[in-house]
Amino acid sequence: MPHWDSRVEPRWKQFKFNQPYAKGLARLKTEVLAKTDFDPATLFQWGTMQAMALVSVLEASEARFGAEGQAMVADAVAAVGLDVGRQILDGVELPEGMSEAEFFSFYATVINTIAYASLEDPKIDDEGKVSFHIIWCPHQDHYKAFDCRIQRYFVRGMIQAAQEHALGKGWQVKFDSTIPAGAQTCHFTLWNATDAEAAEWNKYTALLEAKALTRKRA
Repeated sequence: MPHWDSRVEPRWKQFKFNQPYAKGLARLKTEVLAKTDFDPATLFQWGTMQAMALVSVLEASEARFGAEGQAMVADAVAAVGLDVGRQILDGVELPEGMSEAEFFSFYATVINTIAYASLEDPKIDDEGKVSFHIIWCPHQDHYKAFDCRIQRYFVRGMIQAAQEHALGKGWQVKFDSTIPAGAQTCHFTLWNATDAEAAEWNKYTALLEAKALTRKRA
């Protein structure tokens, strides 16, 4: 059983989704992993190189173009997050009776364990809140704590994709702790937020962006 299919809730088996980047995934499985001596662990090294390049692109854009360069990269990353979320949910019909909390928790599992290639410990706290621990993340040994802000841009798009479904409207996410900042796990909470609570996400993102620009000027 693949690590992403380990949830025990009965409705998890009813939650159908699409694998993102399905064409390349099929080729990898059938033509590469099944027929060659390719070591899949090298995908970690390749992916880490891409991630560190993105950090470098963001920092270089901030240094040369300031807030405009920062916004350009942020929007581009968010657009990729939106595209991945839409690929996962495209044409998906949710099971009758599935709650908002179940939908968001299951969607987060797909994002965490497939798109982010991480190991998680998820929890449906109540009808208005779900959470999860990231036990291992491919970035944790190479990202600095401040680099994790890039994930906020991916998540912005991914949340937007979820909000396009009826059960996703109004939900928001917050980062409670991260491994690169010294925590044992990365912990995230998703909840059915008020407008004021949702605005806090954007406010904190703006604070991080301002801090990044201040660091560059310094």
